[in-house]
Amino acid sequence: MKIVLPGGTGQVGTVLRRALTAAGHEVAVLSRRPTGHGEILWDGRALGPWAEVIDGSDVVVNLAGRSVSCRYTPDNLRAMMDSRVDSARVVGRAIAAAARPPRVWLQMSTATVYAHRFDAPHDEATGVIGGAEPGVPDYWGYSVDIATAWEREQEMADTPQTRKVALRAAMVMSPDRGGVFDVLSRLARLGLGGPVAGGRQYVSWIHDHDFVRAVEFLVGRDDLAGPVNLAAPAPLPHRAFMRALRGAWGVPVGLPATRWMAELGAFALRSDTELLLKSRRVVPGRLLDAGFAFDRPEWPEAAADLVRRVRGR
Repeated sequence: MKIVLPGGTGQVGTVLRRALTAAGHEVAVLSRRPTGHGEILWDGRALGPWAEVIDGSDVVVNLAGRSVSCRYTPDNLRAMMDSRVDSARVVGRAIAAAARPPRVWLQMSTATVYAHRFDAPHDEATGVIGGAEPGVPDYWGYSVDIATAWEREQEMADTPQTRKVALRAAMVMSPDRGGVFDVLSRLARLGLGGPVAGGRQYVSWIHDHDFVRAVEFLVGRDDLAGPVNLAAPAPLPHRAFMRALRGAWGVPVGLPATRWMAELGAFALRSDTELLLKSRRVVPGRLLDAGFAFDRPEWPEAAADLVRRVRGR
């Protein structure tokens, strides 16, 4: 197949590109700073010569958007919003204008769209969209606004010949340097991987191989459209999540962190505590109902596999 990855140079794009290329597919990456073979210049906002690669393609997987690993300042939040909405809009315009449009458009979204909660998991049918939870920082609602605007832009695109799927993805865990697993592993190996703010908040995640397999599954299932949760079926509290990660690395203890310590750490890492403190308890209802079987459904086994791959680099 011919597969186009707008915004495919980040961590998730690297995971997908590597796997899809290895599987024998022709993969083109749209990038603001193309550097190598198969990468094509675009700005993520306006139609241009890049749109020719979408015409005649089989699949588009739009991953474009400013990284969420940053301080949530007003400027950064606006950049997160604009980069996602603008890129989804222009991808939709390119598909609409194509003489031979792709048969499926997978649009990256996020599990952060769901509410911060501890009591019950969110699936696509019964999950509660966030933004109105009491007792959380006001700006967390803006993250939900970004996610809903991102998905709405895809929904509104006039692409009747192209099936559309919104990928409500949890954190994709891969052994690549600079990814979320790398950051968390560094903390664990330094003895800093204890529970944060009590560790009750749920962590949703997905192993990189299962992420790729789920994307391939959705490409092949013409009966699936709309939002789909890409998350392992066993989210777990942060305390247990970090304990299993420490165990995979052979680190017996991890220093706990209070909320204010997490704020200091996030500031030093130029990140934001929402990534640590929001309880994301998301389950893959539609994938499981459709018969998708996870290879790595449980975090301890997934973490052990990822550690083995890091050590084997």
